[in-house]
Amino acid sequence: MNDSGPTGPHTLDGLSVHQYIALLPHGMGALNEKMNVEIVEISAQRVVATMPVEGNTQPYGLLHGGASVVLAETVGTVGASIHAYPDNVAVGVDINATHHRSATTGTVTAVGTAVHLGRTSAAYEVVLTDERGKRVCTSRITLALMPAPS
Repeated sequence: MNDSGPTGPHTLDGLSVHQYIALLPHGMGALNEKMNVEIVEISAQRVVATMPVEGNTQPYGLLHGGASVVLAETVGTVGASIHAYPDNVAVGVDINATHHRSATTGTVTAVGTAVHLGRTSAAYEVVLTDERGKRVCTSRITLALMPAPS
């Protein structure tokens, strides 16, 4: 159940992607919009997002490693923010990425799975795959759960 309180819902569980984004003060954020990141599925346990390779490449036409990390951080932050709501927000404090293979066309999909959902921190494993289902990148992100700004 997702009853609304005077300032918003009591929980983010069960919200659609569009409802979740509408609650964010800056939508998906300028960087995610520039990179055409699209959130597909959300919950504290699992988040799925996609991003086109085109427009997110390095000088040799390969998916930029930094773009993969942006997608991974977005996925982890969304899941952790759902877990932390309504008292806290999620802020990334550590991220790493191993790039397994290149992608030159199409869309990559990131699936973030919670590995820890605590009171003050959360951690996610994020696996990026290409359209053939081949693993492109594996990332792990740790997030601090901090009081929401006033």
